[in-house]
Amino acid sequence: MNYKVETVNPYNASHSKKKQMVHLFNDIAPVYDKLSDTLSLGIDYYWRSDALKELRKYPHDQILDIATGTANFAIIARKILRPKKITAIDICPHMLEIGQQKVKSKGLQNLITLEKQDCANLTYIDNSFDSAITCFGVRNFENIDKSFQEVLRVLKPGGLFLSLELTKPEKAPMKQLHTIYCRHVIPALARLHSNEGHSCDYLLSSIAAFPQGREMMLILKKNGFTNIRLRRYTLGVVTLYLAEKPFD
Repeated sequence: MNYKVETVNPYNASHSKKKQMVHLFNDIAPVYDKLSDTLSLGIDYYWRSDALKELRKYPHDQILDIATGTANFAIIARKILRPKKITAIDICPHMLEIGQQKVKSKGLQNLITLEKQDCANLTYIDNSFDSAITCFGVRNFENIDKSFQEVLRVLKPGGLFLSLELTKPEKAPMKQLHTIYCRHVIPALARLHSNEGHSCDYLLSSIAAFPQGREMMLILKKNGFTNIRLRRYTLGVVTLYLAEKPFD
């Protein structure tokens, strides 16, 4: 099954979404951290850190961080959870390079390993990780079903999959305020850090097309996860999805 967000591309339909994602994030890699912080008005650190506290209730010695980008989520996870090992993966080489520099500067290179991996075709053996996390990554997947099935495969039974995603508020007045912010404020803020107009257009289009709330919960269920629930942040601007791999 194809989901609408899988067909949302930053450039055109002549190349695969995966290739276009690599192109886009290679271009914005040098300004990605500043751009993310600016567009979220500095709240993204709170979203990430509070979400990760859910993992304290689960085994988390070995964590897989999917679509790690510049390794922000992995670094915060190390600080909050103190796992033995975090394997942070992404398909974009330039983002990984910046992430590697940050990890090394913090002396975490023996605890956080960055690798170029496609979530839809992971090379890890079954039942490799206690938990899997991703922040603002699922919107960019070329194949959500296949990626979720791979996450399920490499998780240990009982392991938690934690996904934090940008979403659309459903209730007034935040719904109207979010629309105004997306149409007028985000483009203006994005221009301060990047001349890459495609990144802003793609961000807004992919948020609008992304499966929301119950729809995403049903997708996780269809792909084998259980005990699925969600939590909304900032009145629905961001949604945390939690799902477990069932025991055999």
